[in-house]
Amino acid sequence: MQTTQNVNQWFKAAKVEDFPKNGGACVKYKDQQIAVFNFSRRGEWYACQNMCPHKKEMALARGMIGESENEPKVACPFHKKAFSLQSGENINGEEEAVTTYPVKVEDGYVYIGLS
Repeated sequence: MQTTQNVNQWFKAAKVEDFPKNGGACVKYKDQQIAVFNFSRRGEWYACQNMCPHKKEMALARGMIGESENEPKVACPFHKKAFSLQSGENINGEEEAVTTYPVKVEDGYVYIGLS
């Protein structure tokens, strides 16, 4: 589950307008690729690792976002494996979870919380 309690620093990812509405984009922090999602129809932002654990492809930022029982999710564009954007858990229950990150928006910029 995303929480700001363990955040040691906030990474300034990009401007809000750099992210598609109801979609995702990938940002790079050091050697990590992080998928950031502007879930505008819910008025929420999410971030998780960009690598899908199924085939180890950097693809989640291009995945389709939606909901499963009111929980926001992203589905890998290649394999359709779905992950909770809140907890990172695999909704299909077949693969390992993905790492999620807290997100905040301030002064027109998106920040990702890192521990």
